[in-house]
Amino acid sequence: MLADGNPLVLSAMSEIFERDPRFSLVATSATAEGFLGLVMRVPVQVGVIDWNLPVLRAAKLIEVLREHDNAPRLVVYGDDAGDLPKLAMKAGAAGFVSRSGAVEGLLETCVDVAAGKMVFPFIDVRGLQQDPISSLSRKERAILESLSKGMSNRELSKALGISTNTVKFHLSNLYDKLSVKNRAQAIAYYYSSQMPGGSAE
Repeated sequence: MLADGNPLVLSAMSEIFERDPRFSLVATSATAEGFLGLVMRVPVQVGVIDWNLPVLRAAKLIEVLREHDNAPRLVVYGDDAGDLPKLAMKAGAAGFVSRSGAVEGLLETCVDVAAGKMVFPFIDVRGLQQDPISSLSRKERAILESLSKGMSNRELSKALGISTNTVKFHLSNLYDKLSVKNRAQAIAYYYSSQMPGGSAE
């Protein structure tokens, strides 16, 4: 399944995949929401998505699909400027292909991803491992985001449907992973990590 906000790119990609006997094109979409709606109804093995998909954006789409057992493995098709391959990998994509590369590269990547491989251009993964936020569980990340909005333990327990003791347990793990001592430091860490290009080392 293909999703791209540019109708020309979408029709060109559709043609390429339809001509290749290794693939059967299930559907196409111009938006992340459209892709999501179709994927929930139709089994898809591999999805090729534009990083700047309207309206949700690819990172959010990948995050939403990670929650689903039968979600397709996703290949991000984007400009290889800056940290995009790394961001795609961090978000949970299975592959990244540059729009400036050969079409054959996109097809081969999809074949490899369908076979269960991760396919990315050279990425220095040391930076990925150094970012403690990437080591947080989904619940810890949700708690950190809620902390940054100023929520109290009681509000957190209500919002997440867990006891205040469980909130304290998660906070303690969170502080350990981020190497911070308290709430204020955790919030400061969170905001510094959200800065463009910023990793709170």
